[in-house]
Amino acid sequence: MLSGTIPNFAPVATFVINIHGRVQGVGFRPFIYRLAVRNELKGWVENRTDGVRIKINAEPDQAVRFVRAIREEKPPASHIVEIISKEDSAEDFSDFRILKSENSGEEITQVSPDIALCKDCLEDMKTQSHRLDYPFINCTNCGPRFTIIRDLPYDREKTSMKPFRMCERCRAEYTEILDRRFHAQPVACSLCGPEYKLHCKKEVISDFDQIIRTSAELIREGKILAIKGMGGYFLACDAQNEKAVDRLRLAKNRDGKPFAVMFRNMDSLKEFLHMQKPEEDILQSWRRPILLAKKKKSLASGVSVGFSTTGAMLPYMPLHYLLFEKLELPAIVLTSGNISEEPIIIDDKKALEVLGPFSDAVLTYNREIHNRTDDSVTTYVNGRERLLRRSRGYVPEPFIVSNKVEGILATGAELVNCFSLGRNRQAIMSQHIGDLKNLETLEFYRESIGRFKKLFQFNAELIAHDLHPDYLSTRWAKEQNIKLLGIQHHHAHIASCMAEHGLDEKVIGVAMDGVGYGDDGKIWGGEFLLCDYAGYERKLHFEYIPMPGGDAATKNPWRMLLGYLYHYQKEDLQLDQFEVLQSIAPDQSQLVLDMLRKDINSPLTSSAGRLFDAVSALLGLCTTASFHAEAPMKLESAAAKNINDSYSFTIAEDISFKETFTAIIADLNRGMDKGIISAKFHNTLINTIFAAAKKISLESGINKVALSGGTFQNRYLLEGVETKLSENGYKVFSQEKIPANDGGLALGQLMIAAEKRRLACV
Repeated sequence: MLSGTIPNFAPVATFVINIHGRVQGVGFRPFIYRLAVRNELKGWVENRTDGVRIKINAEPDQAVRFVRAIREEKPPASHIVEIISKEDSAEDFSDFRILKSENSGEEITQVSPDIALCKDCLEDMKTQSHRLDYPFINCTNCGPRFTIIRDLPYDREKTSMKPFRMCERCRAEYTEILDRRFHAQPVACSLCGPEYKLHCKKEVISDFDQIIRTSAELIREGKILAIKGMGGYFLACDAQNEKAVDRLRLAKNRDGKPFAVMFRNMDSLKEFLHMQKPEEDILQSWRRPILLAKKKKSLASGVSVGFSTTGAMLPYMPLHYLLFEKLELPAIVLTSGNISEEPIIIDDKKALEVLGPFSDAVLTYNREIHNRTDDSVTTYVNGRERLLRRSRGYVPEPFIVSNKVEGILATGAELVNCFSLGRNRQAIMSQHIGDLKNLETLEFYRESIGRFKKLFQFNAELIAHDLHPDYLSTRWAKEQNIKLLGIQHHHAHIASCMAEHGLDEKVIGVAMDGVGYGDDGKIWGGEFLLCDYAGYERKLHFEYIPMPGGDAATKNPWRMLLGYLYHYQKEDLQLDQFEVLQSIAPDQSQLVLDMLRKDINSPLTSSAGRLFDAVSALLGLCTTASFHAEAPMKLESAAAKNINDSYSFTIAEDISFKETFTAIIADLNRGMDKGIISAKFHNTLINTIFAAAKKISLESGINKVALSGGTFQNRYLLEGVETKLSENGYKVFSQEKIPANDGGLALGQLMIAAEKRRLACV
């Protein structure tokens, strides 16, 4: 128990103040202590599993001012959801104290995400004798949180720091209320904290000064370095070295997907990328995500592989700053330490076994990563930040929702999976899990569900899952001996957007994505719904097109092109009239054509993603995809600016693009620039979505439109649709803090399940 003496005064009343939100691991109790001492208040503050609790002796107006100051002056990484203050039975306190953490039972507090290194610690790293260039420096305002926590309340013995016994100097800082490191659970120094080791060929280097010099030298020489980061291993190389980047791409089995890049500082970043002030603020925030920004100057060609944007980030760990001090380079590639689609590696032994053979050195440290997290990815569209991948720096910060979601577990989808669990009115979403298509990712999924259930004291009473019977998340749900509820994929997409914006009414839902199992057993993905949490009506959709080979068509956009061409031309289709199909082996294209004619393994789809695939292939931009959504991304990247023209389409019982394809083919035959054709196609989709929403609005009287689905990650499309709808008087809602892709699906599943439970439908 720690205390500070305050002059005696006659207490008027006793107030109890309960604060809920992200108030642990962010220096909240010492902040309250200093605030109380400044205001000459007596009482105590404690951490509880449901938040922070305070008792004070104060006059009523003093208590009001105290609560107001808490809101206005709270620590930068904290987040207050609510403060409940009320008068309590009288107690007489002699001072103000910080009490030992208490487990308060069922309710849980928010767990802080990991926080980027703060400016004060960056300065301490050059001035404090016991932390000179110490790569694990942190304080209550920065450092690892979620990645090291095992259980609540957030105390050192319940983190990965438990094995590291504090030295006397660190202990003094940890126990001094007015010190910035008071109760900073990962606090450590060069005498008592974690240590790095560099495994270089057959040598293991332990001296940190030599480690950092050798690491920098390897990168300068064009070598690949595997580095243990905050939430997992990363692979690094010189972002301007063509050979190094190509070698890394080959090693990772990553043919066409862009790499993320860490820049030395903002000045270096702005030399290579166009920056708006809000984008700078996002990059420099304590969350430190990867931001997709427009290229100004090229790095190695293998970094962005022809795309017009680069995923950029700034240093967020002490090691990053120390490494750049020894490097003269403006930027390094810093990509997830895994092979292909497997989860990011967190185990040192596995890193040496898997990453070691193709890396020139592996940099490990002896503190365990308990919860793995990839870097988060975001972008800035129409004046707002849009999360594309929600992980480090954001998870496990919950969303406060309108319905009581206690006891509901939402399993998410299969691609870019995240799950979500409900505690009271908090939707707690997992970190980015990945694509559930291999055993390693499925094991990560199961492991993470188990850890979230323990950390947040969660007992599942109802599991909400996608309707698709073959999703591994659905199969996992059905293995549990718990009540189940299947939820349609696109209904969940719209519900996630509604939940983010606090909507609880009927909206026009526009769901555009690659794949979702429909009520009719077909593959949906270009959907216009009239819906609320309780249910939906499918009012319009893109026409059904045969998808030859099923999933094989997603990896070979030329197949989808043939599906569209055959659908529109049937027996009149002549393959040799399309230049792009000349690159496909004749026996392959003829086989696919035969499949279409005989209706063999050609399921029907209304998918917007497959429409983009077909047009991308028709323009020769991407006929074979090396990663998910490559064809739509290339089509967007090719689009010319300042083009207002568009193509025709037809809205009847469904939405047909026969006229669109006919006009695109005519433009190609005339030799029109592919960038202009791409822009005209995008404009067509914008007009289509507006026309369909307008039709539904006139019929229903509803003018609120919610946009969701992975296709709305397309900047051109999202900007255009939002603008056109808004300019015509519609209230438009699109996703910002929750990914529009399947990474946000679980939130929608959670909300639909809660409403159906409330209505006693399950």
